[in-house]
Amino acid sequence: MNIIKRIFFSPDEPRLRAGWRLLLQSVLLLVLTMLLTLPLVWIPPLPQLPEADILLWQTVSLVSVTLSVYIARRWLDKRSFASLGLRISPRMWKDILVGFLITFPMMGLIYLLEWALGWLHFEGFAWQFDSWGVVLRGTLAFFVLFVLVAWGEELLSRGYHLQTLESGLNTFWAVLLSSAVFGVAHLGNPNATWVSALGILLAGLFLSWGYLTTRQLWLPMGLHLGWNFFEGVGFGFPVSGLDIYPLTRITVSGPELWTGGAFGPEAGLIVIPALILGSGLIW
Repeated sequence: MNIIKRIFFSPDEPRLRAGWRLLLQSVLLLVLTMLLTLPLVWIPPLPQLPEADILLWQTVSLVSVTLSVYIARRWLDKRSFASLGLRISPRMWKDILVGFLITFPMMGLIYLLEWALGWLHFEGFAWQFDSWGVVLRGTLAFFVLFVLVAWGEELLSRGYHLQTLESGLNTFWAVLLSSAVFGVAHLGNPNATWVSALGILLAGLFLSWGYLTTRQLWLPMGLHLGWNFFEGVGFGFPVSGLDIYPLTRITVSGPELWTGGAFGPEAGLIVIPALILGSGLIW
């Protein structure tokens, strides 16, 4: 009985070891996702409002992640949900806003480098091709989408994964392993490769730095939101292989090793100077 207890339970307090908690949360997430997505199979797509379908599926993902993390945090970790780094305070809004703004010069640097090297051709702005109604609808829809993505992915990766691993191992391995899982999780995206997974891993390290500087999730959520929004909507790049409604219309033709090709800058070496700039701004 003592051997079994040591295998399954923490020696410091009456709860399961970190690995078992992670496994159960992952199973719970899978079950909730299956149950919540099953009704969506019978809902026909909306050809006039393609953004609505994306928002619907992302909302289901957010609910699944939030519920699974909440249940695991309260009943497996025996901790409060807010203790993941969700403390409500005036500082929260500052962290979100600063994180969002930090990513603008990061994506701007990528744009300027590719333009200066002759890899990027500017074609025009969205309102030169579409009506203002289409422009506003596309911009707002993807902003809301990226808010949902920022909450769900940061709650799971920098929230439950990183912090649960940290409780069982140490900070170094928690950051590295949670970022690796973050990278592997994006292999299902369009045009993904193992090179793009490595790039997402580096992005995970960057977002983890945002969490470690504050021990709250608001800064990495702001960083994640700004990264996706300015990369795709603002400067017109693919976002992790996904085509986003862009306000800036561009054509990228440089070497894929550097630009990331159809996956976007995360899969190219061009992301490294942007990550260095962003890390310095966080500091």
